[in-house]
Amino acid sequence: MIITKTEIEGIVIIQPKVFSDSRGYFLESFNSEMLRKEGIVFNPVQDNESKSVKGVVRGLHYQLNPHSQAKLVRVVEGKIFDVVLDLRKNSKTFGQWYGLELDSDSKKQLFIPHGFAHGFSVLSDVAIVQYKCDNVYNPAMERGINLMDPAINIDWKIDKNARIISDKDIKSPMFKDAEFNF
Repeated sequence: MIITKTEIEGIVIIQPKVFSDSRGYFLESFNSEMLRKEGIVFNPVQDNESKSVKGVVRGLHYQLNPHSQAKLVRVVEGKIFDVVLDLRKNSKTFGQWYGLELDSDSKKQLFIPHGFAHGFSVLSDVAIVQYKCDNVYNPAMERGINLMDPAINIDWKIDKNARIISDKDIKSPMFKDAEFNF
């Protein structure tokens, strides 16, 4: 695995080694020891998967402490634009977002530590996204930030008129009004 740090502390790109031949391919998608050697302690307890069609934008989701979740995101089929928003009040990058295309061809993954909201847009006809979480889903602690907030100004790589967004996500509060405790 090749681990690359980004400009936002804690967010890392993980490029697994892919072994391909005439039969197909093999890759190691998760190795806690390899991450630990890089200073990343991540002990997943829940595995999630979503399937979405082109134009879907999901997010920006997170859970409050003590139920916050670190995530390891990968695309099994298709292509997405994955986005994280720094909610850590004492961070140099508080309120800034980072985006990266993830796809089933490159096999890149994105590690998201605690203290970030997460979302993605679907750039391919269909995308299947899997992500490991180090804390179980707790609906009472779930929160969101409006992904269309002009103060954040995320370029979702999808035309505004072609976006498919849930009512729940559209009704999420703007960043300035959101509740978070990181």
